[in-house]
Amino acid sequence: MIVKSTLLNAIAPTNRGLLATETQKQAILAAIASLEDFNPTPRPLEATHLLEGNWRLLYTTSKALLNLDRFPLYKLGQIYQSIRVETTSVYNIAEIYGLPSLEGLISVAAKFEPVSERRVQVKFQRSIIGLQKLIDYKSPAEFIQQIESGQKFTAIDFPIKSDRQQGWLDITYIDQDLRIGRGNEGSVFVLSKS
Repeated sequence: MIVKSTLLNAIAPTNRGLLATETQKQAILAAIASLEDFNPTPRPLEATHLLEGNWRLLYTTSKALLNLDRFPLYKLGQIYQSIRVETTSVYNIAEIYGLPSLEGLISVAAKFEPVSERRVQVKFQRSIIGLQKLIDYKSPAEFIQQIESGQKFTAIDFPIKSDRQQGWLDITYIDQDLRIGRGNEGSVFVLSKS
């Protein structure tokens, strides 16, 4: 699909949005809106086979995520979002790189609840921040298995109890390998299935 490849080509040089100029941002938002018009899945929350799985962030306008790249001596690595439909769980994992042997990880576990055909309410439940080495981090899938088994980590590992730590996300496009979402803070997310 030409509209899809136009979007992917537009976001490719932006390092998930970190390097996007204002002109690129406008072109990317226009390409996203065009692709959303061709969403092959009008009720994305019913397409659990598409939603389920591990997704890698390709582009975002989320300042919270992009600001993870602002730590001195560190750079933002890959960002993953893993969705487990059966348990209504979502796991956000950001890899942080910099000084040798001091690679970090920032993760948030949440529960989601469908509130319409394409919108989910998200309630954050647990945050884990630490060194990949101490957490014994190897991959998002393995890390999620450890979280789901109830493992505690040698890290800053704490429950999130505040009702203010919630939001919503509209899934505005989903196919076999691409998902677009729009969040309650006006952020846009483009992810590919990994």
